Amino acid sequence: MTNLANRIALVTGASRGIGFATARALAKAGAHIVAVARTQGGLEELDDEIRKDGGSATLVPLNLTDSDGIARLGAGLHERYGKLDILVGNAGVLGPSSPVGHIELKAFTDVMAVNVSANFQLIRCMEPLLRQSDAGRAVFITSGAANKATAYVSPYAASKAALETLARAWAQETANTPLRVNLFNPGPIRTRMRATLMPGEDPATLDTPEQVAEFIVPMCAPDWTETGKFYDYKTRTLMSFRSPA
Repeated sequence: MTNLANRIALVTGASRGIGFATARALAKAGAHIVAVARTQGGLEELDDEIRKDGGSATLVPLNLTDSDGIARLGAGLHERYGKLDILVGNAGVLGPSSPVGHIELKAFTDVMAVNVSANFQLIRCMEPLLRQSDAGRAVFITSGAANKATAYVSPYAASKAALETLARAWAQETANTPLRVNLFNPGPIRTRMRATLMPGEDPATLDTPEQVAEFIVPMCAPDWTETGKFYDYKTRTLMSFRSPA
């Protein structure tokens, strides 16, 4: 089992789904969790579960569109811990399901604000703390929609493509440091977002967030050495990005 004792892990979108399961799994491995989400009740449920498992968490109710709030969080982590060992950028929104030409500008920019701009601000504010770690690790949750350019969810697909490029650029910039930056594609998982997108699908046919979290945790460990890669959960494969043919 991965040992993350004495490590500080920041997880966004931690109040439910993959974020909730990943935060709990990281805590079980010994990390102290800094759990970020909009929903206070969901964070409190997570805290209860982590405490039952013998772990510890700091709860941060925060809307990630609040860029100043992210900056204050970074300052608070610096003051309290002086470092950050793990960043899991999981928070995301699906946005509208509609043809591109029918989507309102605000609906598009709202998706980009959470799925891209918030992660950009997290990188800006957390990189100095991750560099203070002996083995800083960052994992961003992406989607197959990014490269499939899935119809009728264009804001979501575009935002995940942008996130992938942002993370890959950061990985190249930090390649000669101890910091490792990677992407994780869970595929169809039993989450609220999936149920919204595919309401007729039987959720029992899908893997659970807890199953996914088991594969995210090793990517957060000090002995993980890869950077700028893409882990595809469905095929259990760590992939390198390739230029278009």
